Amino acid sequence: MASSQNQPTPAHELKTLVLSFHSLIAVETVEEERVDQLIKVVSKELQLKRYTWSITQGLVRHDEPKATVPRTNQPMGLLQHLATLDEGIFLLKDLHPHLKDPAVIRQFRELTQRFAKNHASMVLTGPSLNLPPEIDAEAVFYDLQLPNSDELYEALQAVVRSLNTKQEIRIDLEAADLGAVLKALAGLTLNQARQIIAYAALSDNSLSKDDLADIQARKIKFLQEGGLLEYFPAEDNANEIGGFQVLKDWLERAQQGFSSEAESLNLNPPKGIMIVGIQGCGKSLSAKVTAKRWGLPLLKLEAGRLYDKYVGESEKNFRKATSMAESMAPAVLWIDEIEKAFAQSQSSDSGTSRRLFGAFLTWLQEKRADIFVIATANDLSQLPPELMRKGRFDEIFFVDLPKPEAREVIFKIHLNRRKQNPEQFDLPLLVEATDGYSGAEIEQAVVAGLYRALHLGVSLNTAILQEEISSTVPLSVSRREDVELLRATAVERFVSVD
Repeated sequence: MASSQNQPTPAHELKTLVLSFHSLIAVETVEEERVDQLIKVVSKELQLKRYTWSITQGLVRHDEPKATVPRTNQPMGLLQHLATLDEGIFLLKDLHPHLKDPAVIRQFRELTQRFAKNHASMVLTGPSLNLPPEIDAEAVFYDLQLPNSDELYEALQAVVRSLNTKQEIRIDLEAADLGAVLKALAGLTLNQARQIIAYAALSDNSLSKDDLADIQARKIKFLQEGGLLEYFPAEDNANEIGGFQVLKDWLERAQQGFSSEAESLNLNPPKGIMIVGIQGCGKSLSAKVTAKRWGLPLLKLEAGRLYDKYVGESEKNFRKATSMAESMAPAVLWIDEIEKAFAQSQSSDSGTSRRLFGAFLTWLQEKRADIFVIATANDLSQLPPELMRKGRFDEIFFVDLPKPEAREVIFKIHLNRRKQNPEQFDLPLLVEATDGYSGAEIEQAVVAGLYRALHLGVSLNTAILQEEISSTVPLSVSRREDVELLRATAVERFVSVD
């Protein structure tokens, strides 16, 4: 198995921090076991003693003979004992909730300063580390990335060895198949990967390329349980949209950016597009159509899901969401109502929206995975001007109310979808009657007309649709001022989708 292309391993990165006199290393992660293993490797390489602490067990010394140090269950007792030591690596599990008492904080700071002069490092770990300001200033936060292909390969081998002690598991993977399995496992924690591998192997006592679909499906389930991303398989996305010809042509050209020919010319793949416009006119549908045309899965991120009441958690949610998306590459990432994440008016959120905005721009500029971003927005006034600067996205498109030709296509799509023959309707009359209507309003007229026809016990006809249309007040009328302002702002600045 080839090593990860010149990328420093997690153990190497942690070793570097220890050697560079970082006495307090904070690791936010749920993979406690993985941190323990990394420390085990580093302590062995550096010939340093290894210790582990938890409130339930106290301080455990892992050299020979392994032993628990008395009177170290409580934080002050732990810190007082550590003050008698000169070297070692100390894994402190979930200590941060106990760092509230001023005496404990003072003792901890003095210990941190003392260890900085010796070969000693404390590694704080927990799912979310909210440290007091006095301690936060002393800490270096180490971003433990999700397992790379080497780690996943080792996990796969370990699972198979473990299962083989109880029953024989046959491995039937060519090199290419193994690469595909490891790619399917990317983006998962080691524990999640082990569970998926074990389930796939135990289902038929073998691990082969036939398990790929099941591995991918279980991975998606894990990702969706995180609550940040919604997954739409390529085959489930819509493939029809009325109008949008300019956008369709642009997407056809942009798809070439992911080809080997483009790579040979040192052309970077397209980053993504923003689509702004009137509600109900197809912005969301265009994201689904793009994924369908390109044969890629669609990942939906609702910006409102990122926010958390605790400082720093929103940014962590964003990093988690983008990491999940990259693990599914190649894919289309649809950020719905992006203005809700970066609204200029959010002045009372302690700067969270600005930090999220900065993180998003950095990620969009530097991302390496084949993730095509489609950001949709309804309210231009809420978007930071920097987001609409040329070069942030490959292009910014404006979606206006559908033209007559597009309205006719929209009627045909929704009539066909509901088993109605469009040729049995006076489409020119219906198109004229829906001047100023959005695509969503046309769809709703068809749906409401069908309900009315079912109630009357007759087939849907032009007259029923006309009645439904006439009883609808479109957005272009009910919110005329807002629509006209949006059109005036966007028409001269952005590219029309038609």
